[in-house]
Amino acid sequence: MNPFEGRRVLPAVRSLKDFEELMQGPHPVVVLLETNLTALPSLMRMANKAGKRLILHADLIQGLKHDEAGTQFLCQMIRPYGIISTHASVIATAKKQGVIAIQRVFLIDSHSLRTSYRVLQQAKPDFLEVLPGVVPQLIAEIREQTGLPVLAGGFVRTKEDVERAVAAGATAVTTSVKALWQL
Repeated sequence: MNPFEGRRVLPAVRSLKDFEELMQGPHPVVVLLETNLTALPSLMRMANKAGKRLILHADLIQGLKHDEAGTQFLCQMIRPYGIISTHASVIATAKKQGVIAIQRVFLIDSHSLRTSYRVLQQAKPDFLEVLPGVVPQLIAEIREQTGLPVLAGGFVRTKEDVERAVAAGATAVTTSVKALWQL
């Protein structure tokens, strides 16, 4: 399953300037990393007008609590294409609301990997975003262990990083490196 229209790179934006630029570009799906709650309605309108599907990183929305009510608000009032979060409750709620749910996990050691496996069993996300995304052997292992499609993010800086992540089994790569958005 690749709801990203076969794209291997998903642009991840932090600034309004980059967001506006992407609204004019060819990318059908855009990841919005940081914003505030009051800006979301206008950003969503911009994305809809441009024919873009927006994935929101719920944990990085200023003014939004990362709980069931906050997630319901996002899903029902803002209506993004997808939600990324490190919180299993956010992921579970997004799934119930019919929004693509992407569980973000940070892999810093073997303990965090084991913890991630437990969280994934509970949340049952549609996708898993692995950070850092430049560890191909972990991408392959996690894909095999969970059966989930994997997005690779964090420290993806070069075309070779993208190619290694995809070769290891990543469905796509999320990156804020503008030079990689055209791959």
